Amino acid sequence: MTHPADGSLEPDTKDWTWVLERPCPDCGFEASAVRPEDVGRLVTEVTDPWPEVLARPDATTRPDPGTWSPLEYGCHVRDVCRLFDERLRLMLTEHDPTFANWDQDETAVAERYGEQDPHVVGREVLEAAGVLAARFAAVEVSWWERTATRSDGSRFTALTLGRYGLHDLAHHLHDVGAARP
Repeated sequence: MTHPADGSLEPDTKDWTWVLERPCPDCGFEASAVRPEDVGRLVTEVTDPWPEVLARPDATTRPDPGTWSPLEYGCHVRDVCRLFDERLRLMLTEHDPTFANWDQDETAVAERYGEQDPHVVGREVLEAAGVLAARFAAVEVSWWERTATRSDGSRFTALTLGRYGLHDLAHHLHDVGAARP
């Protein structure tokens, strides 16, 4: 449902952490099957299609009033990469940090996702994903079990953070009708 005042969508309040335990019935991603050594490579694989997605003629068009446009999803994917890079950095440099809350819907409105340049966002997705992929690729074996807590109380290890983030990135390719590599 669209909010008439600002064009934002009904906030997604679902707890998606269940994807760490079972495959997603919508996109088919199976987070629990991801090995630590594959996280960085997979970040790159599931973000590489975004410049092509954002080059579509309909990239700025919402398919319906209650669904983000490919551009809005692309902005979200870029920001997820940036956020997860920051969260992983915290996990690797601090003892059991607590992550600040991030309201993705508020960010979409504040950052005017629907008004950004699709070609610029396509480049930014790849840049942010490259930084995140490199950070995950550099995690030492003994550090994959480092922990952190999200503001809602959900607990993550570096590995489950990577798996959870990968699902988000893969799921949004599904949302815009792009095939996952």
